[in-house]
Amino acid sequence: MVNNQLGETTAAKSTCHGATKGYLRCDSYLCGSMMYRSTVRPVLCMITDRRRHGGGWERALVDRVAAAAYAGVHLIQIRERDLDGRALTHLVKRCLAAVSGTLARIVVNDRLDIALAAGAHGAHLRADSVPASRVRTAVSRRFLVGRSIHSCDEARQGRQGGSLDYVIFGSVFESRSKPNVDAVGLDTLANAVSATTIPVLAVGGVTPDRVHEIAKA
Repeated sequence: MVNNQLGETTAAKSTCHGATKGYLRCDSYLCGSMMYRSTVRPVLCMITDRRRHGGGWERALVDRVAAAAYAGVHLIQIRERDLDGRALTHLVKRCLAAVSGTLARIVVNDRLDIALAAGAHGAHLRADSVPASRVRTAVSRRFLVGRSIHSCDEARQGRQGGSLDYVIFGSVFESRSKPNVDAVGLDTLANAVSATTIPVLAVGGVTPDRVHEIAKA
């Protein structure tokens, strides 16, 4: 488990394709093709926030990304939505270099153009972003496409068309990063998992001591 100081952490739950509840069974952790095999591993995701790192944020953030990757985090979402295109592309490339040699995958929050330009492993769409089917037509099957969701209805929609590789659901618990967002709780998380056949990653107030109850929900 990665310390929460590395960035906001999410933990995956899934009942997809015979995966053990609370864990995702997949080839090379989160690979674009989502080909499942017998090995079962927990799925952890780090979401970046450069504001945590002060004036020298770039080097500190890249170091955190590297530390997370080498600690076993599977998915790292670069979520720096107010950076301009050039700065964001540069950051993504540095993060890709930092995770080289690990099984971590880098996805870019809602900027497909940046993800493709930088050579990222995927893109993560906001709940109100373009349909995943439009993104899927522009990328290879190995390219990861995820989406944020906030309800069981959105979880059901996410399984349609086969365009999404995973969804992130929350906030499950109260979170300092989104203090004005009500926590949905573990029961709602369990309902969302039951509503879809793709991996569901829980976000919001996820700490090492809560991963077990997330997996059990």
